[in-house]
Amino acid sequence: MGLLTGKRVFSIMALCMMVGLLLLPIVIALPSPAIGEEAPAGDAAKKDGDKVEKGRDVYYKTEGIVVGAPAPKTTDGPKDYPRYNFESRVLIWFANQQHLYYGSFVLAVPIFCMIIEFMGVVTKDKALAKRYDQLAYDFIKISLTAYSLTAILGGILIFTFLTLYPAFFGYLSSIFRPVMHIYALMFVAESGTLYIYYYGWDKMKEGFLKWIHLSMSVVLNVIGTLLMFLANSWIGFMMSPAGVDEQGRYLGNIWHVIHTALWNPLNLHRILGNMAFGGGVVAAYAAYKFLSAKTEEDRAHYDWMGYIAMALGVAFLIPLPFAGYWLMREVYAYRQQMGITLMGGLLAWLFIIQATMIGILFLSTNYYLWQAMGRMRGAEKYQRYIKYLVFLLICGFLVFITPHTMVMSPAELKAMGGQQHPVLGNFGVMSAKNGGINVIITTTVLSFIWYMRGNKVSTVSWAKFGNIFMGVFFACAYINIIWLAIYGYYIPANVRVGLSVPQVATTLSCLFFMFALNTVMMKGAKQMGPIEWGKISVRSQYALIMLATAFTWMMALMGYIRSSVRLFWHVNEIMRDNSPWAYTHTVGFAANMISFNVLFFWISILFVFWMGSLAAKKAPVEAKAGIPGSVPQPAASH
Repeated sequence: MGLLTGKRVFSIMALCMMVGLLLLPIVIALPSPAIGEEAPAGDAAKKDGDKVEKGRDVYYKTEGIVVGAPAPKTTDGPKDYPRYNFESRVLIWFANQQHLYYGSFVLAVPIFCMIIEFMGVVTKDKALAKRYDQLAYDFIKISLTAYSLTAILGGILIFTFLTLYPAFFGYLSSIFRPVMHIYALMFVAESGTLYIYYYGWDKMKEGFLKWIHLSMSVVLNVIGTLLMFLANSWIGFMMSPAGVDEQGRYLGNIWHVIHTALWNPLNLHRILGNMAFGGGVVAAYAAYKFLSAKTEEDRAHYDWMGYIAMALGVAFLIPLPFAGYWLMREVYAYRQQMGITLMGGLLAWLFIIQATMIGILFLSTNYYLWQAMGRMRGAEKYQRYIKYLVFLLICGFLVFITPHTMVMSPAELKAMGGQQHPVLGNFGVMSAKNGGINVIITTTVLSFIWYMRGNKVSTVSWAKFGNIFMGVFFACAYINIIWLAIYGYYIPANVRVGLSVPQVATTLSCLFFMFALNTVMMKGAKQMGPIEWGKISVRSQYALIMLATAFTWMMALMGYIRSSVRLFWHVNEIMRDNSPWAYTHTVGFAANMISFNVLFFWISILFVFWMGSLAAKKAPVEAKAGIPGSVPQPAASH
């Protein structure tokens, strides 16, 4: 009893300490140097009758007292652009991308861990609770080594900025000085929380202590998400500056600097992208462990782990195109020229590659689900219909990746009669592309629902009516999406853009309503047999690895596109890039650089996986109770 009380006191103290660490940066930052030091100067100037210089915010159009220096006008030379015998931009590109990979990974995995641990805490099945607990522990164990690498890569990135772009980094840090203080201190708070959370796992695994432990994961993820939001404010400022005047002088309102036109869509897009990426990497880890497993027990465990990670990743992948659409819409709204550069100009062909990668992601997901049906008795009834899903996916994919205009030689241009193919060119417009991606997503939702009911037979009295309703609902959804895509050709462009709303609404209706209806129909369903975890084809594991690789490649591609849209500006229309590398690379060079970053990340993450395997003997669960395949599968797992 005394020991238990001591643990509770220790846990509460640890939790209070973490909350204190979380709040400490905010308390310290309250007397913001950027505001607090300059405001008295302004008041003093008023008292002395001196003229207070004011500026007009370039975005919010409000007036403010100038409290910062103008953006430096750089010149090509060692003072503003010191260099090694190598292109500085490539070095910063590499350092930034690797830091971003690991930062995204350590942001996503603790969120997965929190969700899975919560599922284990609330379930009444003790064997299942242990399985969830062990799975959550496996997840956090992988991210621990990655977290250290994230910190190291962050230090390398700052060092690279300081040595290669000192003028730009000096200006950016002068604007974001209070934010950077908070960021650094919150990073310390996150580190402490993570290590206490990990090393306290075994000590706080039961009863009240377990809830304290789960609360720590919430604190950990809140800090991680806020860190990402702060980092996004720097990117948003570089693309769509606010809080400064036309000369780049800070006007004293730090919220305006943070809350730029693109900050909110960037936050949503990146959090969804990070979650999908994290799920893909963990799924690849599980696939790697599955392929190298020596026992049926291990194969069953990692098969289950791969499925959970894939399901979490894809759950965030489905809304990702919609978040991307919102981001592009806000880019157009901020500067139409930036949108044209992205979608119809220099960078347009990169979006064709992006569409191809998105298509590969969904094709890999569907293929894995179809393969996964092989481990369920009763799923054979859906096998004969898969060819129709393949047809829908391929049609949607081909339309989605068709370019509007072609890059051609003069002879090819003359032979085809223009930049647009007379037939295929019609599929390159947004009306067709919106239809293509919505067909792909709707088909993926249908595959998931088939998987969820693969080995079950509904026992509700209205099952027949429910099945008919679901079939009609999906048929109407396909008809509506395709009809709206065709109708878009007969209306003006400004009206056509609005058609994406009912198309997305149709897809989301399938996602939410049909999942909910299927869950109700399958409650208390008759099982044809347990899911035989581990009894899955090797090809399915390669699909998981393909899924993770496509995530990684697309993430690097989108980062390059987002950064390149600034063209020759460090801060768009505020601070010009006067280095020798203020130009946009060719598509081929960008693709090679992205591939190199992907290759380096996967080689380094293999090292992380290996480090995680060294701590395998420290698993907190006494035994891998409830080996998948030997007990009924967890209801919440599918």
